[in-house]
Amino acid sequence: MDAALLIVLAGAAAAGFAQGVSGFAFSLVALSVWAWAVEPQLAAPMSVFGALMGQLVTLPFIWRGFELRKLLPLLIGGLIGVPFGVMLLAWFDPAMFKFGLGVFLLIYCPIMLLLPHDFKWERGGRVADAMAGFGGGVLGGIGGISGPVPTLWTNLRGWSKETQRGVLQAFNIAMHTTTLTIYAFTGSITGEALHMFAIIAPALAIPALLGVSLFHRLNAQAFRRMILLLLMVSGLTLIWGSVAHWL
Repeated sequence: MDAALLIVLAGAAAAGFAQGVSGFAFSLVALSVWAWAVEPQLAAPMSVFGALMGQLVTLPFIWRGFELRKLLPLLIGGLIGVPFGVMLLAWFDPAMFKFGLGVFLLIYCPIMLLLPHDFKWERGGRVADAMAGFGGGVLGGIGGISGPVPTLWTNLRGWSKETQRGVLQAFNIAMHTTTLTIYAFTGSITGEALHMFAIIAPALAIPALLGVSLFHRLNAQAFRRMILLLLMVSGLTLIWGSVAHWL
């Protein structure tokens, strides 16, 4: 087994566990690991596929928090945003994109951690929810990173961890499915990508289930703190990867 394959397997397993706990972190973790062995053009469909598989594997364990009324604004905004993200993928410098997202996470997450745990932002209504979904859709189209923006927004909204997880699980499944469909029509899913899909799926399954088991053990405050800390670590990883690429 060569080093590149080991990196792919390790990235899938670590990302599967992170997604099982948080509901969204597959692409952030996987891309930071795969960057050492996989070309960006191949890593994008790999990360979207892996994120989708992780969502489907854990779906039977979290669906009870699902609320259609809360999902719809996010979903409508997200479905509009995905095609924009796919178009931007051809224009963006991947390193600059990752650097910008990392800076955003390092600024936003500490602010959220300093707010009282019971703080809720109730303004903006369904339009603001749709805008959060649009942001998630754009990032999902670029590289399967549909989760951070809606997750940060629903944390700010003060949703319970069960509702947040159930709604965002459905949102992310829709975003990843839409993104993969567009990738297929634009020729981004090659034979090599399909080979990688077959490697990724079994590697992430058990870690994802272990992660969702930990999710159920966390109380609401611990879950919120864990999500924000995980996003901060992801931000640092994204910035480090970008700087290493430039150097």
